[in-house]
Amino acid sequence: MVKVASRHASELSAILEDLNLSPLQRNSHLNALKMNCFILAQLIGSFEAETYKASLGNIEPSGKGKRAKSRTEGFSWEVERESVLQAITHLLQLEIRRLWSMSVVEEEFVSLVTSCCYKMMENPSIVLAKNKNTREALGHLLGVTVKRYNHMLSASVKVIQLLQHFEHLASVLVPAVSLWAVEYGMKPVVGEIMREIGQKCSLDLSREASGVKSFATFLTELAERIPSIMMPSISVLLDYLDGENYAMRNAVLTVMGEMVVRVLSGEQLEEAERGTRDQFLDTLQEHIHDVNTYVRSCVLQIYNRIVQEKALPLNRFQSVVTLVVGRLFDKSVNVCKNAIQLLASFLANNPFTCKLSSADLREPLEKETKKLRELKEKLQGPKPVVVISPEEEWEAMLPELQEAYMILQEEDEEDCGTEGEIEFSQQLQEQILLLLQKTSYKKAIRLAQKGISQFQQDSLFSEVNSEDAESLLGVLEKIFTDREAGPEIPNSNKPDDPSVNPSPENDLPSQEVQKSEMDKQEMLVQYLTDAHHFSLKIEEAIDVVSKMMYETAVSVVQEVIEFFVTVSQFGVSQAVLGVRRMLPLVWSKEPGVRDAVLSAYRRLYLSSNGESERVKAQGLVRSFSLLMVDSSAGILQCLEEIVSEFMQKGDIHPSVVQLLWEKFTQKSPCSPLERKAAVLLLGMMSRGQPEIVISNLDTLVTVGLGDQVHEDYQLAREVCNCILKITDNQKPSLGKSSEPFRLPKDHNLFVRLTEAITGGISQSGLHWLPFKETAIRLVYELAEEPEEICSEMLVRCSQKVLDGHQCQEEDPTLPAFLLTHLLSLAGDVALQQVVHLERAVSNELRRRRVMKEENEAEKVGKRGKSKASESTMEEELGLVGASADDIEAELIRKICDTELLDGQQYLSAFLPLVLRVCNNPGRYNDPDLCTVAALALAKFMMISSDFCDAHLRLLFTMLEKSPLPRVRSNIMIALGDLSIRFPNLIEPWTPHLYARLRDQSCEVRKNSGLVMTHLILKDMVKVKGQVSEMAVLLIDPDQDIAALARNFFNELSNKGNAVYNLLPDIISRLSDPDCGVEEEAFHTIMRQLLSYITKDKQTESLVEKMCHRFRTARTERQWRDLAHCLSLLPFSEKGLRKMQDCFDCYGDKLSDDAVYNSFLNTVGKMRRGAKPELKIMIDEFEQKLQKCHNKGLENMDVPEEANTETDLQHQTQKGKRQPLSSVNNVKKGKPENDFQTPKPPATRKSRRKVAVTFSSDEESDLEAELSEAETPKNTTPIRRTSTRSRAK
Repeated sequence: MVKVASRHASELSAILEDLNLSPLQRNSHLNALKMNCFILAQLIGSFEAETYKASLGNIEPSGKGKRAKSRTEGFSWEVERESVLQAITHLLQLEIRRLWSMSVVEEEFVSLVTSCCYKMMENPSIVLAKNKNTREALGHLLGVTVKRYNHMLSASVKVIQLLQHFEHLASVLVPAVSLWAVEYGMKPVVGEIMREIGQKCSLDLSREASGVKSFATFLTELAERIPSIMMPSISVLLDYLDGENYAMRNAVLTVMGEMVVRVLSGEQLEEAERGTRDQFLDTLQEHIHDVNTYVRSCVLQIYNRIVQEKALPLNRFQSVVTLVVGRLFDKSVNVCKNAIQLLASFLANNPFTCKLSSADLREPLEKETKKLRELKEKLQGPKPVVVISPEEEWEAMLPELQEAYMILQEEDEEDCGTEGEIEFSQQLQEQILLLLQKTSYKKAIRLAQKGISQFQQDSLFSEVNSEDAESLLGVLEKIFTDREAGPEIPNSNKPDDPSVNPSPENDLPSQEVQKSEMDKQEMLVQYLTDAHHFSLKIEEAIDVVSKMMYETAVSVVQEVIEFFVTVSQFGVSQAVLGVRRMLPLVWSKEPGVRDAVLSAYRRLYLSSNGESERVKAQGLVRSFSLLMVDSSAGILQCLEEIVSEFMQKGDIHPSVVQLLWEKFTQKSPCSPLERKAAVLLLGMMSRGQPEIVISNLDTLVTVGLGDQVHEDYQLAREVCNCILKITDNQKPSLGKSSEPFRLPKDHNLFVRLTEAITGGISQSGLHWLPFKETAIRLVYELAEEPEEICSEMLVRCSQKVLDGHQCQEEDPTLPAFLLTHLLSLAGDVALQQVVHLERAVSNELRRRRVMKEENEAEKVGKRGKSKASESTMEEELGLVGASADDIEAELIRKICDTELLDGQQYLSAFLPLVLRVCNNPGRYNDPDLCTVAALALAKFMMISSDFCDAHLRLLFTMLEKSPLPRVRSNIMIALGDLSIRFPNLIEPWTPHLYARLRDQSCEVRKNSGLVMTHLILKDMVKVKGQVSEMAVLLIDPDQDIAALARNFFNELSNKGNAVYNLLPDIISRLSDPDCGVEEEAFHTIMRQLLSYITKDKQTESLVEKMCHRFRTARTERQWRDLAHCLSLLPFSEKGLRKMQDCFDCYGDKLSDDAVYNSFLNTVGKMRRGAKPELKIMIDEFEQKLQKCHNKGLENMDVPEEANTETDLQHQTQKGKRQPLSSVNNVKKGKPENDFQTPKPPATRKSRRKVAVTFSSDEESDLEAELSEAETPKNTTPIRRTSTRSRAK
């Protein structure tokens, strides 16, 4: 049939050229044409139906054989489809209309041809890449019918129908419609299709989600191809911007964006086009605040494309950037991510400058603004003076003259005090004028009266009566007005004087030059103003974006990292803050985040710019040094991880290491801070390549710990830290037979360290203490016999202190800093000795034992033994190894308990001094000494369990009573370590650890929160009811402490049902009127804690417990708290049933408005999205609540409360928890010079106290004064009975 159609087409071309064709022949050819097209259409329909069935899998198993057979016969519809369409297209391109009468082709014939085309499109396989030629052929065939056979209206309607019912056709119809409009010139078809889409009802679209998606995709993709053709018809789509369907809003906004980018960009736009562009941009700006999240994201993406294509007018930069910065606070993650992307695009494509620093732009802006102001003043010239005519001035003073005249008439005596005799009338007139100008109206009137009587011959005074007010004022008016106008005539220059009135023609060129300069200056000032405002907005965005660095969404974090890379490249001053805040993300568990951080730092600091290696090395060192300025130890550790990663992968060139050594040895001139930074960087790099430090160890010791070490202990400390990096890479793993890396005790390193420590103990500087701590650690990590080196240090330092004491014969008082240094040194040695025994000695014993066992196994031999005997031997060896480990651990423990603090050991010599300082804070009141003594005591307690047990009471007394926050903070941190080393000893004192969470000092609360967080999450402290103290930190005024508490409960919520199990205790304690919190604070805390309750079973259980809790609630405040907690729970149908079952527990409390409103809020939450059956239950429950609220329980049978008012009145105040303010205060009448444990209080009679608690509540003893009777004695956890069980 294809061949027939092709042959027919070739014959028709010649026949149609014959103008003398008879009607009979024309009908004959027309019928042949119709038959051929009909058969082709039927065949196309049949083959398409079979192909569609085959694609759905509705064929017989033998179909594969049939297809194979058909291929062998040489026919495949998918191959022949294109040739058939081309044949029909060729046929329709002929002038076949001549075969019809009146040259009008029948609509049925056109529909016959086009229907098979639309049938092909309905097959989903048409979108496959292999059918690309078929799609093009369909487009051309339909294009011919649209252009030549009046098929435009039918095609537009059919396109709408196809889009509405077939979702896959959007990507197929877009190239077809653009082909019709461009190649076939049928642009009106685009308008018709858009008009049909615009006339669709929003209600109909809301019912057909697939149709909406197809329309939106069609419009979006069509705008990418032919935006200029779509623009005249855009008005028909504007109604969708106010509709409910967000997909159509996105489509229309995307079309506008494409038109702005492709059609309405550039400076050559006409006025109408500029207006259209501004309207489109205004619409886009309005929808940045759209109610739908997807629309806001789409608008930001559109603006991103506009900015990247540089199609956004400069005058809109400020407004759009301001809106985008506002979107950084959006609740949607996608909106925030797109806002960050858009800000990065603004930076990368900004038209201002490559260095956007507001501080750098402010100075030139002020300078150029001042210059512009001067130009304007010069161009405008002097300001015109406002001239008041004499007549206007006379009208203003006339009322005052009349009043003065009336006063003179009433006066009896006339003031004749005139200034001598006046001979001439002109002189009199001048004096009158002067008096009028000075507002001396009375004197002026009298002079005028005198002139009337004296100068009658003068025409001014001749016919005037001095008693007539009007005539007298007329004389004054004539004198004033004539004399005011007179002086102007002699002072005025002649109009012909060119020096005074220059010719306008001569001044015109200079004015034009000045105007041109002012216009240029205005443009410059406007440019600098826009650049300065833009930089300020970017800096404002940096502060917001940096807070999003630790979002849970990985995509947002990656965008934040990319943003700061872009900001840093443009030299924004605040960028270094974001780059530094990015560092902790290197520890992220998400591989994408860690890789993004490493990639960001590689691009920022290791990218090649075509510079020499030396210049790049200097830039890298300078950048890393800037990051380390004022950085915490945690930030430095993060930077170390990144630098070591770069070193391991060879990203850092050796020239950088060479430059750092030059700075350290001062071969390259640098400041002390730069030298310190060089040592820090060398230590970081040595983690990746330990050879950097090992091969230059002598240089480090000679230069860093030389004769000038006493001048800079900070540098010496960093040198010690740098050398310590060797030990980080030499840590022996379990079972390794290689000996640990150790240096002999007479090595130059330890000699220098000994000299530095002993030489600096007599100096009062602040940097000796941290240097000494690092040096002692270095000795124990690298020396072969560290205890001998440290004992020598202690002996020499003690001797120096004693020598200094003996030299002061007149004043035997020892300087506090000497004692501080000595005790700090002793404490550090004691702690490092324990660490040395627990780690190094224990590992060495294990290594030797393993080597011995391996040697014995080799002697026995394994060749003749069976597999069973081998496994038996391995099991025996494992048991022997475990037993040996226990023996070694017992040996180490015995040494610590019995030998280290024995009277024969050097450490024991310092114990009396440490205890004396700690026991007498009134005598030894130096803050540094008290702090160091407390730390030294805690470090000595780490050695022996017996010593720790004996002095725990002293340590806790200092924790409770010390007025120094530093002492309390340090003791709290030390107790965290003691809890891990001796948990059974610390466990009875746990309430006193929780008590520090309400300390008055922010520093103590923060450190206590950190310690308790680690202990609780590591299961080192039993989580008791006192965990409510951690909950109180959620409302701490210090934001860091509140964030710490939130992080604690977030981590605790991941440990099974931990938060759920603690909630009853927390609610009970926080709502207690004696030791709880304020009502508003309680609401804030419970809103956070109850957000972790997500399981239905947990909710049901809590509902039941809280409802029963109403029965034992003592105060209305507790009623309100319980009702508020119920309103915060996520209720289900079972939860509602539980609440209904327990209605008797709280029904009588509904008379309280707050309780009733909380229950109404609970009902309102349950009603949202509830099923009809559940809504009926909710309505009944609400009616029951309303009835009880209005009438009480008059007609309802409610059991009497178990607790009577008499029980409440007889409660004793002795069992109440004392406020924490009293914890740190000394009781009246007791001396404050030492920390003696107070005597036990008088015995108290046990009285029954009705306490409202849960069954899991435990007693809380938070007394600050630790008497002998109150000191915990048991070393194992004690399970205490609850208040309720005692009451029974």
